[in-house]
Amino acid sequence: MTLRSTTLIHEKGRTMTNRRRRLVAPATLLVAGLALTGCGLSPATSYVPAVGPGTIRPIPGLGNASLTVTSKNFTEQLILGKIAVLAAQAAGFEVTDLSNLPGSQPARELLALGQADFMWEYTGTAWLTYLARSEGIPDQAAQWKAVHDADLANGLTWGSPAPMNNTYGLAIRSEAAAALGGISTMSQIAALPVAERTFCVEAEFNSRSDGFNPMLETYGLERGAAGVPDANVGIYDGGAVYSATDKGDCNFGEVFTTDGRIDSLGLTVLTDDRAFFPAYNVAPVYFTDTLTKHPELADVFDQITPALTDKVLRSLNRKVDVDGEEPADVAFAWMKARGFITDPD
Repeated sequence: MTLRSTTLIHEKGRTMTNRRRRLVAPATLLVAGLALTGCGLSPATSYVPAVGPGTIRPIPGLGNASLTVTSKNFTEQLILGKIAVLAAQAAGFEVTDLSNLPGSQPARELLALGQADFMWEYTGTAWLTYLARSEGIPDQAAQWKAVHDADLANGLTWGSPAPMNNTYGLAIRSEAAAALGGISTMSQIAALPVAERTFCVEAEFNSRSDGFNPMLETYGLERGAAGVPDANVGIYDGGAVYSATDKGDCNFGEVFTTDGRIDSLGLTVLTDDRAFFPAYNVAPVYFTDTLTKHPELADVFDQITPALTDKVLRSLNRKVDVDGEEPADVAFAWMKARGFITDPD
């Protein structure tokens, strides 16, 4: 299976472009530009609140050490970037905030060249996009181990992965799930009457040789009259799948599992109990030389990573995408509530 290894958009239907488009030349120009300006880029989202220490304490003997944090430019990455900035400030670093870079490749290039020290990255993105592997690995631990081991040769060290797995999924209206006998797993779809096997999917997922049809086959269904008739499949652009599923145009909608609209619309993500979708767990990634110099960084982010679940990220993404809050304020409020940081003195 090679789901999303070529053109299928994973990093959010919000504003992201083709995740596999090769951007090496533009990325190189961007990195060179940052070097020439002494990393003087000041993104529009560079604001973060002042921070005091919580369970994240200043690292003894750190002095005036600096740390550069980068991220991509969609909601979830902006929030994660601000979490990293706030954590590093609480640990005592002088932080340069280079979050909000356009696309995956520029942020990766900054980190790989040592012009950034830290970013949150997805295991599947690194495996399929940066390392150019042809197939994703559904097993989350195995996917992390594979990308961790491969990236050591690139001067990058992956920290332990978070529980959150921003991959594809099928979601159902909560009231529909109850009406269909409390369905909670994708394998239960095959037991439903044909008339209830209705789907809302994006056009590309529907047509790909490794998309919708093989997903059905994995779960004991075939595309056709006896399984899932074409009349049962609605084809939509981007985020329209969410609203169509919410309106009842179908029972099952293709979603990204950490999208804030899942909660805001009262949708429930079915368990992918046969592990069809590849793993896209987020994890801290360090420029290895920086981690070698400041090994305490791992202790800082090891506090945060286990708390990053699908449920948490759906909630945080919703606050930005639906409620209109600033990513930095959302990150601060969550970290303060968890006790990682406090208000400044």
